[in-house]
This record gives sequence, C-alpha cells and structure tokens, in this order.
Amino acid sequence: MTDPDERAREVEARMTDDERFSMLYSLMVRIFGTNAREPRVPAHVPAIAGYVHGVPRLGIPPLLLADTSLGVRATHDANDMATALPAGLALGATFDPALARAAGSLIGKEMRERGFNVALGGGINLVREVRNGRNFEYVSEDPLLSGKLGAGLVSGTQAEGVIALVKHVSLNASETNKFFLDAIIDPAAHRESDLLAFQIAIEDGRPGALMAAYNLVNGEYACGNKRILQDTVKDAMGFKGWVMSDWRAVNSWDFALKGLDQHSGAQLDECEWFNEPLRRAFDEGRVPRERISEMVQRMLRSYFAVGIDRQSAAEPIDANAHNDVALEIARKGIVLLQNRHAMLPLARNTRRIALIGGFAQVGVLSGSGSSQVRPRGGYAAEVPFRSHPLLGATSMCFSGPSPLAELRARLPGTTIDFDSGAHIADAVVLAAKAEIVIVNAIRHEGERFDCPDMTLPYGQDDLIDAVARVNPNVVVVLQTGNPIAMPWRDKVRAIVQAWFPGQAGAQAIAEVLTGDVNPSGRLPVTFPVSVDQTPHLRLPGADVELGTPIQVRYDEGAEVGYRWFAQRGNQPMFAFGHGMSYTDFAYSDFAVSGGDTVTASFTVTNTGPRDGDDVPQLYLTHAAEGMRMRLLGFERVWLRAGTSVRVSMVADPRLLGCFDETSGRWRIREGDYRIALARSAAHHVVDETVRLEHREFGR
Repeated sequence: MTDPDERAREVEARMTDDERFSMLYSLMVRIFGTNAREPRVPAHVPAIAGYVHGVPRLGIPPLLLADTSLGVRATHDANDMATALPAGLALGATFDPALARAAGSLIGKEMRERGFNVALGGGINLVREVRNGRNFEYVSEDPLLSGKLGAGLVSGTQAEGVIALVKHVSLNASETNKFFLDAIIDPAAHRESDLLAFQIAIEDGRPGALMAAYNLVNGEYACGNKRILQDTVKDAMGFKGWVMSDWRAVNSWDFALKGLDQHSGAQLDECEWFNEPLRRAFDEGRVPRERISEMVQRMLRSYFAVGIDRQSAAEPIDANAHNDVALEIARKGIVLLQNRHAMLPLARNTRRIALIGGFAQVGVLSGSGSSQVRPRGGYAAEVPFRSHPLLGATSMCFSGPSPLAELRARLPGTTIDFDSGAHIADAVVLAAKAEIVIVNAIRHEGERFDCPDMTLPYGQDDLIDAVARVNPNVVVVLQTGNPIAMPWRDKVRAIVQAWFPGQAGAQAIAEVLTGDVNPSGRLPVTFPVSVDQTPHLRLPGADVELGTPIQVRYDEGAEVGYRWFAQRGNQPMFAFGHGMSYTDFAYSDFAVSGGDTVTASFTVTNTGPRDGDDVPQLYLTHAAEGMRMRLLGFERVWLRAGTSVRVSMVADPRLLGCFDETSGRWRIREGDYRIALARSAAHHVVDETVRLEHREFGR
C-alpha cells in the first residue's frame, strides 16, 4: 500500500485510544523557566522544541520537532552547531524559489543527520508592521513572493524525508502583547493577502503540517478559529496535513472541535489541554470519535507522504557545501539601495578606508529567538542585550569571520582602519583621514519584542551624520531585520542593505563592496520614509500593560506594503522590488494578452559592462473596479554582458480578482486591466491594457 491516505486510515484503525491520544500533544524536552528535563521524554532525546510519542508496535516513530526558521536551532548543548542561514527577508530579497528549495534541502539534511523529523520553519507571515521584531524571519510583504518561496523551503525539506510546515496562521504581525491581541480584518481581504500566501505555499509545497498563531483573529483565538483552520485552510484550500498550535497558545480542549489537531509544548499552558481534558471530553461524548480519528489520520498521512517511517541512514553533512548555500543566499539577498557617483564597487587603488561601527571587527549580527542558530565554530561574540521571562537572557550574537577581515583580504593594497563608533569624536577623526568611510550600522531584533520605532539605536544616526560632514565618500552597510529611517540618506553616497546575513555574511558583504559579486537583491518589503507613511502610526499594544486584551484593526485589508503606498499615492523611500546593480538592463518587445488570465512575455538585455542578475517584475496597476496594485509575477535571470533572454509569465488569476465572501469563490470582473512591466513597484518601464473575461473559480 503506497497511498498515504489509505495507509493512514488503515494504521489509525489498528490503534488503541491510548495510542491515539498520545499523539495529540507534544512535550517540550526542557521546560522554559525551570530548565528541568521532562521525565516523559526519553533521556537520549536532545533539548529540542518538541517530542511526540510514537507507536512502535505499528512502526510509527516518535516525532522530534526542532526550530528551523533559519537553520537547525541550537539546543542547550553549546556543542550543537548547524549552518546559520541569512534572515528570511534576505531569502525574500533573492526572489529565487530554487534557492529557497536549496535552503530547505540543507535544513532537511541537517535535521536527518541529527535524527529529527519535523522542521518548525516556514514563517511566511506578511510584513504588515515595520516595527515587528520578528519580521526578519519572514519572507516579504507580498503573498505571491512569500507563498512561492515558502513552498520552495517546504518542498526542499520534505524531499529529504523531513516533515516541514508553514506558520503562523494568521496575522501574527507584531510581538508586543501578542498573546492578547485581537487582529480585526475583513475576511475577504484576509483571503486576498495573508491567507493567500499560505494557500500558495500549501498548493505548491504541500507541507505536512501548519502552525497556528498566538493571537486572536476577529474575536477568536487563531488556534481555535474554526473559520480559518477548518473552513478555510482544510476545506477551502484542501490542506491534508495536520494543524499544530504554537507553543503556549492553547486555552481549551474544545480547540480540537475547531480545527486544531495537536497541542504543542503542552506543559507551557495552564493545562495540557489535549491530554487528559480532551480524553475526558471524548469519554463524555463531547468529542466525536470521528474527529479524534481524523486528527490522528492527518498526522499519519504526513508521516507516510514524506516517508519518515522508512528512513535510510542519513548521509554525512558536507559543511562546505552547506556554507556555499548560505553564502549564495547572502550574496543574492544583499540589496544595493543607493549608489551615487558610482561610489561602489570600491576602487582597487583606494589607499585608505575607515571602517566604523557595528562590531565589524568581530562578525555579522543575527536576530534572536527561536530562529537563532549557533554556527559551526560557535559565535564570534555574544553581547548581552535583554532578558525575557519566558525565553530568558538574550544576547546579540555575531558570526565570524568579520567584515574587517574579509575586506582586508580583498583589498591587500588598501589600509583599512577600524573604529568602534562608540565615541563619535574619535570616529570623525578617523573618517577625516580616509578616502572612503564605511559605516557598519546594526540593529538587534528578535522574537518576543518589537522595535519602538524605525530609528537606528545607539546613536548611530548621529554617528553617520557626523562622519558625512567631514567626508563626502560615505558608504552605509545596514545589518537590520526591518526597514529603518535614514535621516542621513542624502548625505551619504551609497547604502547597502545586508539584513542579518548568516554565517557567510561577512564574505558576501565584502564581495559586493569590492565588486567581486554584482549586487542583485531586490527589496521584499517597502522602505517607508517614516512610520507616518504606514497604516499604523502607533505600535499596537505598546501603551498598555502586558496581558491587557487589545484590538488592532487592519483596515488596510489586503492593501499591504506596496499596495498601500499605491492606493494612497505616497512615495516611499525605497520601493518594494527596488535594487541596483553594477550593470544595466533594458526591457523590450513587451507582449501581453488577456482572456481568462494575463499572459506576458518580454526580452531582457544586459546592456551594461558586467555579467549580472536581474529581477523583472509584472504588476497589475488598474483593474475593472478601479486602482488595484498586485505583483503578478517575477523571474530572476542571469545574463552575460551584451546578451538577451526572452521571459514569459502567466498570472495566478486570484491576483487579478477579488474573493467573494458570499459565494466563497474568487471572481474576476469583465473589463480592462492595466499591466506593467517594472523594475520595482514604483518604477514601471512599460504598460499595456488587456481585457479579461468574467469568471468565478476556486475556493
């Protein structure tokens, strides 16, 4: 028997009720706060995020769940190290689903090597709030880009025999007071934005599991939201895997009646709801046997579909090959935001450079929380940052080698002096002596806290302003997990967005600055001038005591990020999809047709002096109903100087239409639709009008 659905039904029918219920909750191996080891977990299991009992007599192995957002997360063992990948936004900036699949494959192999079988990565929440401390884990503000790259991560991991998931359904868009935050949104707009990202990832990646969020959505906890979990994800989207909760996110056994299949980290909640309380409700007839069977069958189906019940021995990890994947993401994800007077790449005959700030003599920064990965060789430095009652002490962790060392290796004829930037007067003296100044600006971000605003901390804005007064040739390299305000933008020559670039990040930064690599990243998020340009001027929950129930009204609906800017007619600092290169690209022979959907083709030519990558983008700019901005397609292409390639795109019709809550279907209205071929959401090269037919389709 090879069909996973049939196998799941057959095996579940042979299970006892004790065996069924043992699979409906996971246990943390070590308990937050006490650090005590859970006695119900076998002693040989390392301190990972979760453990689920197996059924040995039926050949069902236990589930070993590990955090994998940016690589396999370090356990309490300081010797447990893995490949530390760049931030999710760096992956998003590559616009490269194939590279996402390579990252997923890397994670799957490193999970297999450790004996783990459920990867808790796949964060594809849309970036709605620019101060969200966890945005760096996610992919983008756009459902198509997030869904496609999320699918790549999932399919890459599951090809290695490890179950992968997508998370967090839904609207987990900020960290402040998130356990008590009720996200209010129009249901149709929800389907056209955040939930569409999940739908695309489910259809293309077929994840074995899905994780529900902490917050409430329209008055119901996400983990107990029948409209989302059962009616939408399972019934409308056809999701066949199981839905697990986030850790410490369940408030009742009756979430099982609303679409939740598994309670995660059960000891963290006030009660192990899916253990004895759910069993008691079942015995009393309040939970149908058919529902318990379905919960188990969904899990078993994913076991069998991915093949974790028939594993061969894991292959040894090729650490160098995995470092190459991390390096490729960092290279392709770095975005050249500004390059006045062709400041970059750095001239090889530059005599003296001042490198200032951001611990550039130590390493590159990572975000903190459940996505933080200890790289092979350990951290280059750990700087204490803050403490959290649940997660404990948090540090700013830096991975070596350092940007300073990498730059010196690539510019052997250049004197590169370093200053910490701690004292602006000292930095100014050094800057005045240099031909070029590189300011390495950082901002630590992470899970369980949000940024108070969009500014750089530690006086770095003043630092950049001061050195720019004494030297016009300033390059700013940003290691941040979010867009930031840049009051000094017009005073510096070049700006490079490096995100949190992972264990190979210093090499990638140096290669881009020196021209060994042609920058090709494109912004997966809009960079506003200030928070005043965003839908939410105040950070939700920031002005109330922790534990106070609050509402955040997402009145912007589906108009997230660049869609919001287009609707309002505002000009951002840097647009979604923006990114510069050391070469030039031209678009020609744009042909577009309508009918059931939009089909477009065009020629991309590298007209510049260097080989390089381009990311042409296709947008809907006007629909039959009026102004509507949607990314319809993108393609990453590599071209030698002077060569061309023909590119074709077919739009997902859901991006052209609207979701109709009454019928529960997607609808395209007959009429004229304006389609633009663009370099970014704000830079349209050419546009054409096509006519689309009326149609209703899908769910």
